[in-house]
Amino acid sequence: MAYREQGVPADRARFSIIIPHSFLSSRLSGIPGLKASLLEEFGVRLLTYDLPGFGESDPYPYRNLESSASDMLFLANALGVSDKFWVVGYSTGSVHAWAALRYIPDRLAGAAMFAPMVNPYDSLMNRGERYGIWEKWTRKRKFMYFLARRFPKFLSYFYRQSFLSGKHGQIDQWLALTLGRRDRALIEDPIYEEFWQRDVEESIRQGNAKPFVEEAVLQVSNWGFSLADLKLQKKQRGKGILNLIKFFLSGSEEEYTGFLGPIHIWQGMDDKVVPPSMTDFVHRVLPSAAVHKLPYEGHFTYLYFCDECHRQIFTTLFGTPQGPLPVNNTIEVEQTPLDDIQVQEDASTQDDFKTD
Repeated sequence: MAYREQGVPADRARFSIIIPHSFLSSRLSGIPGLKASLLEEFGVRLLTYDLPGFGESDPYPYRNLESSASDMLFLANALGVSDKFWVVGYSTGSVHAWAALRYIPDRLAGAAMFAPMVNPYDSLMNRGERYGIWEKWTRKRKFMYFLARRFPKFLSYFYRQSFLSGKHGQIDQWLALTLGRRDRALIEDPIYEEFWQRDVEESIRQGNAKPFVEEAVLQVSNWGFSLADLKLQKKQRGKGILNLIKFFLSGSEEEYTGFLGPIHIWQGMDDKVVPPSMTDFVHRVLPSAAVHKLPYEGHFTYLYFCDECHRQIFTTLFGTPQGPLPVNNTIEVEQTPLDDIQVQEDASTQDDFKTD
């Protein structure tokens, strides 16, 4: 598993963040344009990693969303993240963040989601939510989802004609995306283009279509859990008078199920890649999530290369910046036998003085 580390060292981190990347991306993405000085100011350690088969990470053909959460846990343990950490999910990378909330909730301090993707075939969606999502997408994108769900082997052909062809192109063309005005202006900016080309080149380093096919299938197949499983609610007690008596005699407090930590969602209202209807669906299923609606923002414009936005995000998650944890300057001195002798002599002298 290839990873990248930014921010303060492990022993000085007030907060740790782990970010699984989105489709056609890599560990190099993280939060694009995030300044090291902001990480230092808030005392944040930021970890990103390549999904299996992406970048420099080994492939894992049997992966699913539960194994994805396990990868995140393994990374945290291997890199000395002893406290709970925040998981950040952006776009399709949110699929792995949702999995972390489901399978390793005890290790998470909270979740920050940006234009979070969910399964567009989720059976919990009502007709209005489904229409609000699908009507924003191009025919080609709808067709690619159909292939991922029904005939995934054919995806390799399309990937080799686009981002695995060795030719340079724009993200909206390769992934059949519809973009708003501000998103269009951003992806044509030279700073973004340089970042995009470097990130894509790293993502496709191994030249193998299979990990991308696996990722596309994960998005639209049965996740093994439902978003409703994350809903914070009181745990139901067993029925009957005996269970009621047992509850009162034990003096137990109310137990809860679902994810107990905070979930923040930022959603651009001009996002045509992950439309606002998708976040509306998430908020209906998870009403305790805090949704931050961003007027005029698209899919990329809030998270990418925006110093003010990054500060707003960190302030929302972490409060007033307090810097890194202080350095522990305590030095432990091992006492030698000679030290013991000196201590005994000093004590004897003191006793003699008192006696006199």
